[in-house]
Amino acid sequence: MPNKEKVGAVAEIVERFNESSATVITEYRGLTVKQVTELRQALGAEATYAVVKNTLTRRAAAEAGVSIDDSLLVGPTAIAFVKGDPVTAAKGLRDFAKANPLLVIKGGVLEGRTLSPAEVAQIADLESREVLLAKIAGVLKALPTRAAGLFQAPLSQVARLAKALEDKTPGDATATDATATDTEAATDTTAEAADATEAPAAAESTEATDTSAEPAEQ
Repeated sequence: MPNKEKVGAVAEIVERFNESSATVITEYRGLTVKQVTELRQALGAEATYAVVKNTLTRRAAAEAGVSIDDSLLVGPTAIAFVKGDPVTAAKGLRDFAKANPLLVIKGGVLEGRTLSPAEVAQIADLESREVLLAKIAGVLKALPTRAAGLFQAPLSQVARLAKALEDKTPGDATATDATATDTEAATDTTAEAADATEAPAAAESTEATDTSAEPAEQ
């Protein structure tokens, strides 16, 4: 490949690394063109699956500041570049690999952190972002007063709730407990604010009644 073409190829891979929140490195030896096409469809609309040259990928990863072990870039290599939800892409790769054992998931990178094949599988077992948001919406719909309290809660409590939901993983009871605690705190904060508002109003109403009860001076 002429030098100019190599430079262009490296630049393209660098751009894909920079645009991706996650990448999964695979070996596709033995897969047909039809199977690779099916795999691309299984990854979802926010992921691309590209066959790459190992040497050029090492150079592009270095330029993009992405750490990839050289042992992963051996043999016929293709990379899933994920811009959207990593869970959706991981599920697509896992399910396709089960049906087509020739696809080998070697590892990956998620937001700068190196992933082993087992960790990619763990991500695939998570619920997608859409499912989690739908569950949260269902809980809030069933508890409208708590939902209102959440929306009126101090920003710090809302931030803690968002962080707890973001950190939620299978078997992690801590995130669930934090979510419940923050929702209760938001509700309590709203109730206290309502009481504080109602107290002065009640006092003013009493004073007005007392004034009207006094006889007018002759």
